[in-house]
Amino acid sequence: MSSWQLVAVGLVMLLGLLGVLVPGIPGPLLVWAGLLWWTVADTSPLAWAVLIGATALLLLNQVLKWLLPTRDLRAVGAPYRSLFLAGTAGIVGFFVVPVLGAPLGAIGGLYVLERVRLGSHGAAWASTRTVMRAIGTSVLIELCACLLVVGAWMGALLGR
Repeated sequence: MSSWQLVAVGLVMLLGLLGVLVPGIPGPLLVWAGLLWWTVADTSPLAWAVLIGATALLLLNQVLKWLLPTRDLRAVGAPYRSLFLAGTAGIVGFFVVPVLGAPLGAIGGLYVLERVRLGSHGAAWASTRTVMRAIGTSVLIELCACLLVVGAWMGALLGR
């Protein structure tokens, strides 16, 4: 696989990660499609193993999402921008502190944004808890699953 194809696969996966945070964009499907593109072009046993594992993980993610309550950010009162920026902090956190940084970055980012928006610690903490109960758990599970898939892909690339 050429370098430009690897960059394109990485960009598709990045779009998928951002798609998790934006309603209407099928983030996990984009991450999986990028991985499928890489696997078909690479055809090594490692690539197929990563694809099979990622497929199982993303299917499990979909089952967990269906079991959780639906996402309705408008009912909570926090702006979409807060969720998007908190999710972006989770993506950055994943790469700063592998795996554990995703939930820490997302929840911490949401708290900081709500603190700036609302002004006090008590109101920001209450809003963060409410958002996490309403939608955050579902988004966080989906984001972590996609980040694990992207991390496995990067590990397979670097392990060669």
